[in-house]
Amino acid sequence: MGRRKKGEIVNGWVCLDKPYGMGSTDAVSKVRRLFDAQKAGHAGTLDPLASGILPIALGEATKTVPFMMEAQKVYRFTINWGVTTDSLDREGEITARSDVRPDVEAVRLALPAFVGEIDQVPPQFSAIKVDGQRAYDLARDGAEFELASRRVTIHEAAVTDAPDADHVEITMRTGKGVYVRSLARDLALDFLTDLVHRDAASEGLLPVATALDDIPELAVTDQDAFSLRQGRPIVLLPRQVETLKSRLRDGSRTVSAFHGQTLVALGQLRAGRLEPDRVFNLL
Repeated sequence: MGRRKKGEIVNGWVCLDKPYGMGSTDAVSKVRRLFDAQKAGHAGTLDPLASGILPIALGEATKTVPFMMEAQKVYRFTINWGVTTDSLDREGEITARSDVRPDVEAVRLALPAFVGEIDQVPPQFSAIKVDGQRAYDLARDGAEFELASRRVTIHEAAVTDAPDADHVEITMRTGKGVYVRSLARDLALDFLTDLVHRDAASEGLLPVATALDDIPELAVTDQDAFSLRQGRPIVLLPRQVETLKSRLRDGSRTVSAFHGQTLVALGQLRAGRLEPDRVFNLL
């Protein structure tokens, strides 16, 4: 008989407003302990110097992390002109200074060149692995290495504030994999901790299906739900197939199956059948 996992069975998403100074891994650990959950993970990473929403999956929701990773993100960050550091944030060692200060209009005119699909080289102080080691560990040790550029997408970027000549605030909407060094500060865990202490943790827990808003839904019968949970495909009616095809994103075959309000499975639509590839154990 296998050993029972520590913690409780908790399924759902927590949208944590991660505070300044906390790492994403630490945030996941704290949320997992607060809910006493058996399993937890996060969709994306926020640097310790960034504050903002960090989606954390608990239990069965971890199976939907790849879908949340594909979601768009909005970042608001401030650039401090005239100085650069080795880590590209204010914690790093200063490597150069300049007296040049671009005006706000120049920044606005430059931003369109960074919108769309672009090649971006990640900062050396990042979690990307180089020959099995984290880039930030190599950078701290003074090792010389280069990171390859990666294709990323920035949907929008605009100047949203310019408090003085040394600073400009930019807000942008991006796809996954875009690196932003943010300077921000906020409080987050206080709210979540208060919910747990008031035995109201469920108020801060969103459904497992939160990450699947843009995945077409299929209502299934008791028998079909049973088959899907057993890992067996189900046969669909022609009208069901046509309806689902009309709602699929370009190139996607993924469909979510619901029995009533309960998420049963994620599957692939093939040859008039739904073939499950992620099954959910939800009540």
